[in-house]
Amino acid sequence: MSKRIGWIGLGRMGEAMVKQLTQAGHKVEVWNRTRSKAEPLAQYGAVLVNTKQDLAGCDAVFTMVSTTDDLKEVLFGEGGLMTGTTKPKTLIDSSSISQEGSAEIREKLEAMGVAYLCAPVSGNAKVAKAGKLLLVASGPKALYEENQPYLAAISRKAMWVGEGELARVWKIAHNTMFGVIIQSLCEITVLAEKAGIPRHVFLESINDSVLGSMYTRYKTPVLTKLNFDQVTFTPKLLLKDMDLGLGAAKAHGVAMPSAAATRESIARMVGRGYEDIDFAVLLKETAADAGLMLKPEDVDVSDGLSN
Repeated sequence: MSKRIGWIGLGRMGEAMVKQLTQAGHKVEVWNRTRSKAEPLAQYGAVLVNTKQDLAGCDAVFTMVSTTDDLKEVLFGEGGLMTGTTKPKTLIDSSSISQEGSAEIREKLEAMGVAYLCAPVSGNAKVAKAGKLLLVASGPKALYEENQPYLAAISRKAMWVGEGELARVWKIAHNTMFGVIIQSLCEITVLAEKAGIPRHVFLESINDSVLGSMYTRYKTPVLTKLNFDQVTFTPKLLLKDMDLGLGAAKAHGVAMPSAAATRESIARMVGRGYEDIDFAVLLKETAADAGLMLKPEDVDVSDGLSN
């Protein structure tokens, strides 16, 4: 438990996960491209470093970035973590990246003598702050077991699903379903509201039915109040993940008509210029297509995350 732990990538998810590590008593050294985003973590005990290579002496470094290219850049680009003479013993990546990109990164890292564990998660920043992420890992099982204390600190449950890049397949499948569910939830919510059921009442009923989930519950407040500026995940990022899902489906010969239709719906939002806004704005777009002008409902509803 005296390992030296590093972290690269402090977006909404990374920041929340680092807090979980520090609150569990682990010392974490952090680097972020925009240093100001890392500075608030100092009050939680995190140590800010000036360059990525300052983390090269760590036993394990976690990464949480947006894309495969972003991960390659922080590892192998100019001044990258793996470009110096000293390298960390282990890299644990929680980004949502392609299976092919991850396999390429594994090959490069293992050739350098660096162990590699894929560790994507289920949940957004609010879920991470509540300590309720699910973490799914793949790679050498012994490596997973060795780092289990850190994985447990950032999740409510950690699971090993197999060797190699299988956790990437899991994450791609997970986020594809993620898109299909929000598409369906928006459609039926608009149907119910246009027929006369108050939106918050309908959402509460779904949450308490056999169809309810942690996902439908934590999206209920934003769907009720329409405060899409409280961003958890953007349409552009969701489109990236839908494309990964459809790419994997093509590679494995699996037809996914629901995912394909959802992908086009998300692409339309991106084409309309929705950028730094929560992807749940899909509800507004779906309502507009039905000739319904939504209004915020000033009702306190549970997100299901409070203990």
